[in-house]
Amino acid sequence: MHSGPRLAYASQVTFEQFYLGCLAHASYLIGSDGIAAVVDPQRDVDPYLETARQQGLRIAHIIETHLHADFVSGHQELAQRTGATIYIGEGSGATFPHRGVRDGDEIEFGKCRLRFLETPGHTLESISVVVIDLERGGGPAAALTGDTLFIGDVGRPDLADNHTPQELAGMLYTACPGSCWRCRTRCASIRRTGRAPCAGGTSAPTAARP
Repeated sequence: MHSGPRLAYASQVTFEQFYLGCLAHASYLIGSDGIAAVVDPQRDVDPYLETARQQGLRIAHIIETHLHADFVSGHQELAQRTGATIYIGEGSGATFPHRGVRDGDEIEFGKCRLRFLETPGHTLESISVVVIDLERGGGPAAALTGDTLFIGDVGRPDLADNHTPQELAGMLYTACPGSCWRCRTRCASIRRTGRAPCAGGTSAPTAARP
């Protein structure tokens, strides 16, 4: 695994991508004023702990954009080692301790606000996360789109017990920014800003850009 681009703003908001090439998996650490959030952590959580230590951050939030079927996530170990809260889309059916989030829910730390958008289709509980820098006018600085939206591509429907692939594909079409009017109005922030998926898809993941 290697660290991807690191962005630091005048407001002290930092954003770092970690990319695991063998799984084409990207995860992210966002920090501000001594607090950090980790999005879609890989199984080995030591890189996040070491980065947080180096930057003087305490990991307080762990976000899963969806339940991952293709790799083992480190969210539970990271939560145990830091005391952080795990966030995942409402209705996920997850049995581990977590907070279910819905469209429009937010968490805030330092000069950073994270806003959750429901973007089902890859999985029913899939969410995207809009990163808002409060010292840069309150507008979106990045969007973490999980396996919903890639750079130049979209995700695919995963397996589901109660929905056909065609039904999930319809949800994904509706959820993808720019695909229909719903996303132009409610998810326009993703279209206007950098997109950072959690998987490689058909093109390499990119760090968000301010």
